[in-house]
Amino acid sequence: MRVAITAMAMAATMTATMAGGAHAAPMEHPQADAQALDLAEKAIALRSVAGPGNQTSQVAALYKAALVAGGFADRDITITPVDDTAYLIARWPGSDPSLKPLVISGHMDVVEAKPSDWQRDPFKPVVENGYLFGRGATDMKLDGTLAIASLGELKREGYKPRRDIIIEFSGDEETAMKTSAIIADKLVNADLVLNIDSGGGVLDEHTGKPDYFTWTGAEKTYADFEMTVTNPGGHSSEPRAENAIDQLAAALLRIQHYQFKPELNDLTRGYFLSAAKWEPAKIGIAMRAFAANPADRKAIATLTADPSMIGKIGTTCVVTMVNGGHALNALPQRATANINCRIFPGHPRAAIMAELEKVAADPNVHFTDVSAGSVATDASPMRPDFIAAVDKALNATYPGVPVFPSMSSGASDSMWFRNRHVPSYGASALFLKESENFSHGLNERTPIAGIPLAIDYYRSLFTSLSH
Repeated sequence: MRVAITAMAMAATMTATMAGGAHAAPMEHPQADAQALDLAEKAIALRSVAGPGNQTSQVAALYKAALVAGGFADRDITITPVDDTAYLIARWPGSDPSLKPLVISGHMDVVEAKPSDWQRDPFKPVVENGYLFGRGATDMKLDGTLAIASLGELKREGYKPRRDIIIEFSGDEETAMKTSAIIADKLVNADLVLNIDSGGGVLDEHTGKPDYFTWTGAEKTYADFEMTVTNPGGHSSEPRAENAIDQLAAALLRIQHYQFKPELNDLTRGYFLSAAKWEPAKIGIAMRAFAANPADRKAIATLTADPSMIGKIGTTCVVTMVNGGHALNALPQRATANINCRIFPGHPRAAIMAELEKVAADPNVHFTDVSAGSVATDASPMRPDFIAAVDKALNATYPGVPVFPSMSSGASDSMWFRNRHVPSYGASALFLKESENFSHGLNERTPIAGIPLAIDYYRSLFTSLSH
């Protein structure tokens, strides 16, 4: 009865929310639509957070049961424990074993959420006012179950892939990414990776209609650099010229005022040119000018002043933590700061740290790379087969909605595949208003109206890239 009620509610929500929008009528697959939402609710109810009580293994068992019920052979699905978590790899054998597999990539873990801070318990999923509420509703349990339901629908339809289709879910993408690296090592022979944890569509803030869709082919490299200054210290009544905190503060100010060279790649150029029309006029003009000339000072100044844009035009580094001194009445013997950088693709961490050392301009300030769970990667190539597959899938589900590339500022499992020279692309099926993207934040929620169209999109994308 629960499935029937959920399906009816979803259909009603879709009719109300998408009326008049640029979308095609979804194909009839009520079993897959209901399964995706029901499975997402069950997954959200499992607190798959790193640390004591981590239930990521239970999410893996839930997903495995759904895949087996959908036609996967039990022997083709493995769940591997790692520390307090686990990862899942499931294979749908293709007809031509000589072809490299298509990998569908996601993760099962979520970031911590304290019920006392939320309007609703983050681990008690609720469908209300057309939204699925709960930790993981956006990042990324609904997307994961949409992919599982889509594969089950393809099996019911009798689809036979030529190349193997592998769906995998890591268990610590939000923290150490240990399982992410293990999976990438195991699947290093993949032809292409579809990361359903990034990319996706944008809904108009006022009308709720789809504005555009972006896929990601690159992401910035995460890095942490520790700055340290040490002095002999002494009595605070006898100040000295060399003070660890003063020296550190001066170096931090020099870094604050420094801007790394603005730059473009094919992905970001395409994004600036295509997305400019949806931005305020001043920002849109700057985006087009920067795409035409990345040395345009006026465009750089405009984009740098916008927090949503500064990360798209090059490497950024910012101080995130400071610690210094050991007593209220003593000169500091040690002062440290953490500089967090998001590095534009193509630059190794060592080169950025060396640039920061030059900017700090003080030999007494020592830098150490303390980055954990991060590797540098270049952008994935602009593969015509992938681009054509996304265009086809979007045109079938959201006719006329523009599709263009973008670069992610955050880190994802794609990093580990790209580091091993496996092309990886973010291609989530979900559409959100930018103001309602609460990933990692309070009261996370995702509209459910797009579920049937997401199933259509994934069915098209998976078949195009596995035939």
